[in-house]
Amino acid sequence: MTTQCYGYGNGRFGHPEQDRAITLREAAILQSFPPSYAFVEPRRSVQFSPIGRMIGNAVPVRLGRAIGRSILRHLSEVDSRSMNRRMVPGRRANAR
Repeated sequence: MTTQCYGYGNGRFGHPEQDRAITLREAAILQSFPPSYAFVEPRRSVQFSPIGRMIGNAVPVRLGRAIGRSILRHLSEVDSRSMNRRMVPGRRANAR
């Protein structure tokens, strides 16, 4: 996704069935934002460029979630291994 995803002449982001560019909402959904995600505060005007930049520069939500879970799993495993080393009888806490 790019920051100019809503402009038909700016790249590959044409609608697959209609002769038009994708909308900002369609771009957000492609980036896995929930359909109800609010990019603008209530009663504020929608400005295409800043919202397009936010969507285009975003790490896809589901990718961010997967990376976060992977990091947490890794940290849990490292912590678990560290705890197991400390619990071995006759072994110093910082010995490897």
